[in-house]
Amino acid sequence: MDFSIPEELRMLRDSARRFVQQELLPLEPLYANEADIPDDVRARLQAKAKELGFWIFDLPEACGGGGVGYVGMCLVCEELARCNVPSFRAPTVFTPYLGPVLFRCTPEQQQKYLYPVINGDKRTCFALTEPNGGSDPSQMLTTAVREGDGYRINGTKIFITGADKADFVQLFARTPEGVSCFLIDRDTDGMRLGQSFELMSPDRPWEVVFDNVFVPASQMVGEPGRGWELAREFLDVGRLIHGPKAIGRAERVLELAMAYANERKTFGEPLANRQAIQWMVADSAVELNAARLMTMHAAWKADQGMDFHIEASQVKLCADEMLMRVADRALQIHGGMGLSRELPLELIFRDARSRLITEGSSEMQRMIIAREMLSGRSSVNRL
Repeated sequence: MDFSIPEELRMLRDSARRFVQQELLPLEPLYANEADIPDDVRARLQAKAKELGFWIFDLPEACGGGGVGYVGMCLVCEELARCNVPSFRAPTVFTPYLGPVLFRCTPEQQQKYLYPVINGDKRTCFALTEPNGGSDPSQMLTTAVREGDGYRINGTKIFITGADKADFVQLFARTPEGVSCFLIDRDTDGMRLGQSFELMSPDRPWEVVFDNVFVPASQMVGEPGRGWELAREFLDVGRLIHGPKAIGRAERVLELAMAYANERKTFGEPLANRQAIQWMVADSAVELNAARLMTMHAAWKADQGMDFHIEASQVKLCADEMLMRVADRALQIHGGMGLSRELPLELIFRDARSRLITEGSSEMQRMIIAREMLSGRSSVNRL
């Protein structure tokens, strides 16, 4: 069993680390508490990423990408997550927000949607969650009713990240056959943005309303009623990527906590000499390492073409809850300074708390894992 990182991926990770340190971290004081960065700043950084060969590093070589796979993606995302700015917490500087749905499109759909996103000419968003639920497709109320050569769509989606900048929406709606997926252009009559949600983290997702929207049947992705399979694939990848994002942010706050513990003195001794602090650091290091190993194993399985559905839920549950605990300990070690916006800790703490809900709550991940275990499809049996 080989736990080493291939040389080419190690070089990619090291290059990403330098990019973060030289190009991204200096921007943190300006944009850390903003919902997004200005378009001109993003364009400049993406141009730099293209110049250095980072652009679409994670996409298949057949699409002009780097083809580094999920392990490579995780290594780069871990480095990007160390920077406390929205577009860097997601890897949009190096690769567009895409998801696997567009790779399931027809050739005609790919020319209109997939390749413009790959080239950076279009942006998209993923619209699944509704006011009555997101993880349970049986509660989906957005409907797409067949009408002539198309579909009439009505409903509301909420907490849709990037909807305000998207040129088209990957929409999931209920048809008679089940949940189906549609591509809806931004200027389509009847589709509009609703309210913007101010969250405890700096992210600002949107409500998207579909009021008597008509789209041709050619805007459906795949077959009628097969949309939930596409959504699950998207969610599995998204949950896997929660792992490196949590690891990168946990690494940063743990480094800050250790440096502060060695510098700060109380009653004539560094905090680092206190057993209570030592145990916080030790527990954080153990949990961080466990999350990293779990994440890399799941990414390896994905690269082998193996099913990683349950592993994705395990990674999200383990890594996100690890980040919450590590961030809490780091903030506690810093005392009053940890609450201050002079340091990135309070923002990472707020972001960590939100991750226990987004892309499927911790409770939902436990339900998925338990269902797989009790049905005999557990990762233990499949190893």
